[in-house]
Amino acid sequence: MINVLIHGCTGRMGTTNVRVFHSDKEVKVVGGIVEKGNPFVGMDVGEVAGIDSLGVSVSDNIEDYISLCDVVVDFSVPSATSQLVDVALKHKKKLVIGTTGLSEDIMKKILEASESIAIVQSPNFSVGVNLMLELTKVATQVLGEDFDIELVEVHHNKKKDSPSGTALKILEVIKSIRKDYRTIYGREGIIGERSKEEIGVFAVRGGDVVGDHTVMYLGYGERLEIAHRATSRETFSRGALRAAKFLMTKDKGFYTMKDVLGF
Repeated sequence: MINVLIHGCTGRMGTTNVRVFHSDKEVKVVGGIVEKGNPFVGMDVGEVAGIDSLGVSVSDNIEDYISLCDVVVDFSVPSATSQLVDVALKHKKKLVIGTTGLSEDIMKKILEASESIAIVQSPNFSVGVNLMLELTKVATQVLGEDFDIELVEVHHNKKKDSPSGTALKILEVIKSIRKDYRTIYGREGIIGERSKEEIGVFAVRGGDVVGDHTVMYLGYGERLEIAHRATSRETFSRGALRAAKFLMTKDKGFYTMKDVLGF
């Protein structure tokens, strides 16, 4: 049995994580953590997630549950993730981090912590998206010099960061191959012809879109698109579940979904 603490348990991803992890027979959700001032503090973690009572309450003090868990699954906000890394390091707990919008300083902290504890960090835990990253790598290697590359992402109107963490990861893959490319975030006015060395990145926000990402390779007489559309947040939670199980075989180290999936 894997004992899991859900960090950020009342958010969109947090409640989905509670439902998905609780449904797995190899996992026990031992607690749920939120930031101070959250109105759900004291309520049952399961009931907040829309399932039966789990017998554990939402807490704003991670010390209430940290000793009970094997893995902390974190889909929260950058400031909370930064504090979580310190606590996990102190108690030697494994981490699955899906929070997006992480700064360079927080990523540096995560990498340093991974020298002592096992961490899987990814901006997107979808199996399909991580395969998309591999396909993007191949397409950029083959088409990059002769095709213009544009990137479009679409998310719900409550998303706080832009571009999405997944879009930035896709961009990272492209630029690892085409190091001379520069990023243009949208276009406006009389800007002249498009140069061969630019990538246009566009963030669309509206409705309840879970997450769409499309990489377009535009040539003369043909266009190739690599697209992924998430229709349920469960796809991310199921990837995080795979990551948590993966970590049970690791004592320390920094891993991504590429490692979890064995690419």
